Amino acid sequence: MPPLTRWHIKTAFISLAAAMTLGVALALAPVLPLPGWLVYLSPAFFHLIMVGWVTQMIFGVIFWMFPIVSRARPRGSERLGWATYVLLNGGLLLRVVAEPANSVAPGGGWGWVLVASALMQWLAAVAFVVNAWPRVKEKYRGE
Repeated sequence: MPPLTRWHIKTAFISLAAAMTLGVALALAPVLPLPGWLVYLSPAFFHLIMVGWVTQMIFGVIFWMFPIVSRARPRGSERLGWATYVLLNGGLLLRVVAEPANSVAPGGGWGWVLVASALMQWLAAVAFVVNAWPRVKEKYRGE
């Protein structure tokens, strides 16, 4: 298993654990005297599940398991793969912090952090597609 795949998968596991912990806290909020700001973490829960867990796991497995491009570069560009990882997780971390902060203090500049977060995640998706696209090819059957 390539190191980049291991990083994606381990980070996906961490995101899953964080999301499930947050999910339990959100579920307990109506019945226990937990801080009121906890409700603002609901979007963070969603992003940790969908981006941190699901998308991250998919990216990691695809980088590992899709057909090779060439013997010299079996998985495409390693640098583009790492850029994808950094952009995806950097954007996710910004989102997890900025989303509740923007809800608590709207107009405090957090909206721009959310824009940066979305841009980073979009760039990660574009980089991933660019890197994985050549690996999706029809096999020649010689007919």
